[in-house]
Amino acid sequence: MAWFFLFIAGVMEITWVLGMKFSEGFSRLWPSIMTVIAMTFSMYFLSRAIKVIPIGTGYAVWTGIGAAGTAIIGMLYFDESRSFLRMICIVCIVFGTVGLKVFSK
Repeated sequence: MAWFFLFIAGVMEITWVLGMKFSEGFSRLWPSIMTVIAMTFSMYFLSRAIKVIPIGTGYAVWTGIGAAGTAIIGMLYFDESRSFLRMICIVCIVFGTVGLKVFSK
C-alpha cells in the first residue's frame, strides 16, 4: 500500500505544479485553491508512504514522478521542447525512479 500512496503523492505533485501555472502566481482564485488542495494531498500521501518506504527512496521517487510527469505534460500540452537530449534525461529520471523501487527493501 505504501508504494500506491507514493504513486498518488507523485500524481498530486504533478497536479499542484500544473495548478501553479494556471493560478498565475496565485492570482486566480479557483486554480489557487485547487493547487493548495493538491499540495495538501501530495504531502499527506507522501507522509503515509514514508512510514514504510525509506525516506531517501520515497522522496526521490516522489520527486522523480513529479519531475518526469510535469516535463512530459509540458511537452504535450504547453509546447515545451521535445529535443532528443531532453527526452533522454526524462528516460534517465524514469529508470532511476523505477530502479529505486526495484532495489528498495
